[in-house]
Amino acid sequence: MSVTAALVKELREKSGAGMMDCKKALSETDGDMEAAIDWLRTKGLATAAKNSGRVASEGLVAFAVDGTSGALIELNAETDFVARNTEFQEFASTLASLALTAGDIDALGAMDYPGTGRNVSEELTHKIATIGENMSLRRMEAVSVGSGAVVSYMHNATASGLGRIGVLVALESTADAGVLEGLGKQIAMHIAATSPASLSVEDLDAEAVERERDVLIEQAKASGKPQEIAEKMVEGRMKKYYQEVVLLEQTSVIDGETKIADVVTNAAKDSGTAIELTAFARFNLGEGIEKEETDFAAEVAAQLSCCLLYTSPSPRDQRGSRMPASA
Repeated sequence: MSVTAALVKELREKSGAGMMDCKKALSETDGDMEAAIDWLRTKGLATAAKNSGRVASEGLVAFAVDGTSGALIELNAETDFVARNTEFQEFASTLASLALTAGDIDALGAMDYPGTGRNVSEELTHKIATIGENMSLRRMEAVSVGSGAVVSYMHNATASGLGRIGVLVALESTADAGVLEGLGKQIAMHIAATSPASLSVEDLDAEAVERERDVLIEQAKASGKPQEIAEKMVEGRMKKYYQEVVLLEQTSVIDGETKIADVVTNAAKDSGTAIELTAFARFNLGEGIEKEETDFAAEVAAQLSCCLLYTSPSPRDQRGSRMPASA
């Protein structure tokens, strides 16, 4: 049986082992998933495999910036306690630095991890075994400009370059570095607060736009308005939709008045140099991960019930209770 990329990905998610280890395990076991997991266990990866079923939705977002390039990564763990661990934080920071030149998440996983003789995926497996929690290098994104600046911002920072909401803003320009830093920070804070779906209207997902338009068309039909008025209603509401989800169309949360596109234009006029907002990236820790929900009240009740069942009777109980028997 041929070992496909999809099989390798599935085994990585189930075992927490490195990409190359997963590929070798599947090759050795002719693509049998369960046998591949057992193979990984026999090679000293039992801890990672044992922990792999647990939800890792905490952790850290980390960024690294080097001149005109920047990268964001999300490294997940099971608990916030581990996110405050110095070893975990150093690992996240190193991954962000490596991501500057990685290209994509698979390439990052295959990169050599400094000072270990292991690659990133193997080092992740090692961390799972030593720290004792399931972890996941979930995603990365990099932005860059030819000239100008990539400006970073971390909301709810845990340490320098580490936190829960990380943002990168790419500004193409020859303007003064101080001007770009101030402008970029202002836009980055706005992005952290509003979570835009795209930079421009053209960048929006075509299917998402079509779904929104279909909903608005049905709403306009239901209103009973004439066709001409209904069409104008749809266009007006689509414009409002763009203002809600497209960064350049949004109103800045800083002053509550100026469109982001105009914020950039005004900064360019003030500096006397063209400035273009070319890209952004935003990671919110745990975004989209389905977390296990526990009924705390039920859990406590179960524990109390267990305690009552297994509590030894007191001497008084042994002599007989004075309470009347229930009917």
